[in-house]
Amino acid sequence: MTPGRRRALAHLSLWAALALPVLLVDHLHLHEPSSAGRQLAGLATLAAATALHRRLPATAFTLAAAPGLAAASSLFTLSYGPALATFAYLMGLRSRAVRPSLLAFAAVAATGTGRIALRQVDPAAEWLVLMGTLLFGAVFPWLIGRYWRQSRELTAAGWARAEQLEREHRIVADRARLRERARIAQDMHDSLGHELSLIALRAGALQVAPGLTETHRTAAAELRAAASDATDRLHGIIGLLREEDDEPAPLAPAGESVEELVERASGSGLRVRLVGAPAPEDRTTYRVVQEALTNAAKHAPGAPVVVETHHGPAETTLTVTTYAPTPTPGPTPPHPHPRGSGTGTGTGLLGLHARVTALGGTFEAGPHKDGFRVTAKLPTTATPRAEPATPTRPPAPDTDPGGYAQAHRTARRRVALAFAGAATAGTVLIGGAFTWYAYTKTHAVLTPQAYAQLRVGTPLAEAALHLPDRTISDPPVERAPTPPPAHAECRYYRASGELFVTVEHFRLCFDDGAARTLIDKAVIPKAGTADQIQEEEQEWLR
Repeated sequence: MTPGRRRALAHLSLWAALALPVLLVDHLHLHEPSSAGRQLAGLATLAAATALHRRLPATAFTLAAAPGLAAASSLFTLSYGPALATFAYLMGLRSRAVRPSLLAFAAVAATGTGRIALRQVDPAAEWLVLMGTLLFGAVFPWLIGRYWRQSRELTAAGWARAEQLEREHRIVADRARLRERARIAQDMHDSLGHELSLIALRAGALQVAPGLTETHRTAAAELRAAASDATDRLHGIIGLLREEDDEPAPLAPAGESVEELVERASGSGLRVRLVGAPAPEDRTTYRVVQEALTNAAKHAPGAPVVVETHHGPAETTLTVTTYAPTPTPGPTPPHPHPRGSGTGTGTGLLGLHARVTALGGTFEAGPHKDGFRVTAKLPTTATPRAEPATPTRPPAPDTDPGGYAQAHRTARRRVALAFAGAATAGTVLIGGAFTWYAYTKTHAVLTPQAYAQLRVGTPLAEAALHLPDRTISDPPVERAPTPPPAHAECRYYRASGELFVTVEHFRLCFDDGAARTLIDKAVIPKAGTADQIQEEEQEWLR
């Protein structure tokens, strides 16, 4: 079934469900029968409201209220009450803006008030019934619809936020994996590059060793060149693995101090010694010494290297000086100018410069006399002891991302306040309506004994001594045994002060002459007791 047919079927089902009470109430005679034309007009109005409730929910509600106002100015009808509540609920469910709904409520209230003002009935009681019907039959269903719509929107927003958080979590996890890969790449460059430089250093020492044949010298030179080329290729590969502009990977040396690094380099044939205070065990200090020793072994084999450390109150100064190599007998390998093992990728001297300055220190590297010197000054607070390496974990997700729970609580609080306000207003209206109803009914009671004392021909001034303060504004004239006399003013009174039950009424008709005498009196029976009225009237007369 296509979406259009499915929607048309839903509209037809809704109209049939709302039309059923209209037909049943008339069929069961639960209120005054209406003409066929009025009934058809009401059903047509409900059909139009059903067709418009998705696009124009406020208009649909106004149309649904029209048949009820036509049937009763107080809007309280069994025929169209379900339609009124249904379209009020749909208006709250479909309409995001509040203003059209408030205008629709105001239009219905104004129309009902105008109709009440035109009728010859007690306006206060009718108006209270109108307001109560509008409140409980329209405003409450509208609030329920708004709450349900807001709940669905918040639920959909919560699922969307959860999906977004899941995507962000995957991004954070991918970022953590990339950082871990960069950390491993940095460690490979630091450790393997240093070891390859030491291999090149040993090969260079073997190349210039005395008593070696030319064939062996050539093999040692090739080994040294291969180690240097492997270092360069390793540098290129690691540069591809590292993220561009990534911050230094927080990996401390795997259990090796600067003293152990110097000792291992010395054992590999590098002429290096450590002077001064023990070097601090942190990542940056280790990397400065390692890079300087790697450059010395690669570019100045045989040259003496001195590593100096000095601890001040505010900073630690680290100096690695490579002096001019001492001439040795035999062939000497090429001695290019010292340089960093990489540029622009976070490794080498440029990478060390960025790392040291990021910690608030200074870094210098350049020629010194006939050699090369690297000087790094690090703030004392920027040299914590090395911590064991731990894998990078993604941050824990927020327990209330985007404030969804807070938004849901706010929406629920607003709806609760609206319900509380409507309930308070309804309580006041019901209390006022009941008070007014009780007052008007109990102050319009003419006792049977007083009614019996009134004789036809009694002047109004004399009869007023026995009459109550108020009269009935909506008497059951349809149950009167005889029509009222022509050219007479008739007054209606209740025979009992009982509330919410059907009681007898008295009709007193006075002529319109100057004397205003009583010309007719009649008892209007309760519903279903017309046969007993004559016996009761005779008993009252006795």
